[in-house]
Amino acid sequence: MKKVNQHFSVWHLLLLLLPFWACTTDEEDDSEGNWVRRSYFEGSNRSDASSFTIGTRMFVVGGYTGDDYDNELWEYDSDSDYWIKRADFPGTPRSNAVAFSIGNKGYYGTGYDGRNRLKDFWEYDQNSDTWTQIADFGGTARHTAIGFAVAGAGYVGTGFDGSEQKDFYKYDPATDTWETIVSMGGSKRSGAFVFVIDDTAYIGGGINNGIYQFDFWALDGTTGTWTQKTDLDEEDDYTLARTEATAFSIGAYGYIATGSNGSLVSNVWEYIPATDEWNDKTDFEGTLRTGATAFSDGNRAFVLLGRSSSVRFDDIWEFQPFVTYDDED
Repeated sequence: MKKVNQHFSVWHLLLLLLPFWACTTDEEDDSEGNWVRRSYFEGSNRSDASSFTIGTRMFVVGGYTGDDYDNELWEYDSDSDYWIKRADFPGTPRSNAVAFSIGNKGYYGTGYDGRNRLKDFWEYDQNSDTWTQIADFGGTARHTAIGFAVAGAGYVGTGFDGSEQKDFYKYDPATDTWETIVSMGGSKRSGAFVFVIDDTAYIGGGINNGIYQFDFWALDGTTGTWTQKTDLDEEDDYTLARTEATAFSIGAYGYIATGSNGSLVSNVWEYIPATDEWNDKTDFEGTLRTGATAFSDGNRAFVLLGRSSSVRFDDIWEFQPFVTYDDED
């Protein structure tokens, strides 16, 4: 009889706690951030394209369709949600190149054409819709590097030139010259991510010798100094390490999405520079992918294209980081 009473007490306690657990689960389902599908890309499905933003004008160039390396340039009108075909890139069609903008010009170079790693670089004039070849990249020919602009200068570093690299080069558009700068700390890598907030670039992720990299760095464009930030993992609590992710900034926050770390990644993370902390956001709501592209004007950001195995995509998703909703709604 005593044994029966003990079982009764346990089950009674479980029934009392059930509403609390249900409430806790509902709270955990609450997510911050929303993904909205926008007008499909009008070019061929592709992955490993590059992008740059000039003011509020957003551009996508190059990529690989699964059959061909591409040289098309497309502009996305985010206000009216439609695509405009611009002047084709006149250089060798390629994928896995870098792109960035300085002032009212776009810059595009390095990459892979299916046979060769490349180091040529080009400038795009949005006003005349024309391309001009400029000085070759200052480092070795490579692909899957990162490129960005801070404080009026362009930067290209890391990538794969036969092996992973960690060197960095600075481009001065006034003199059309490249110079070597101090390399970031940590390991060599390819497939890293980068986002820019104010005049600081934040860099992490990628892969080296088959190992996903966890270190995270900031380059101050005004002083040229590197600072190591909190690693992309916190014991067993979370891991942000991945390769070929998309990264962008909205306001004072940075974001990473998509990519792979042995399998395709759905989670999305927000970086807060003021506290050097990461917050998880609503998972990416499109088909999981790697080799996607992202662009942002600082107020709105979009993730598009990419691949999953041999399938390549043409969809585009806008991320709204501060929308809160209940997953059960």
